[in-house]
Amino acid sequence: MGVFEVDKFATGTIKIAEELVKITKKGATTIVGGGDTAAAVAKAGLEDKLSHISTGGGASLEFLEGKVLPGVAALTNK
Repeated sequence: MGVFEVDKFATGTIKIAEELVKITKKGATTIVGGGDTAAAVAKAGLEDKLSHISTGGGASLEFLEGKVLPGVAALTNK
C-alpha cells in the first residue's frame, strides 16, 4: 500500500479499502484496526461501508488472536 496521506501514493491503500467494501456488501464481516488505517479509510470516504473500524490496532490484533481484552471481559455477563 503506501503513504496514503500523499495522494500520488494513496492508490494501493484506497484499492484495498474498496475491495473490503466489496466483500462487506457480499456479507463478509470486515474489521479495520489502527489509527492510520482508520484515517486511510476515512480519506477514501468508505468508513460507513465496513463492518467495524477501530483505532486500537494492537488491541484489534490481540482480539483476533483470541486473547481476552480487559475492556471486553468487563462487559460480559458471568
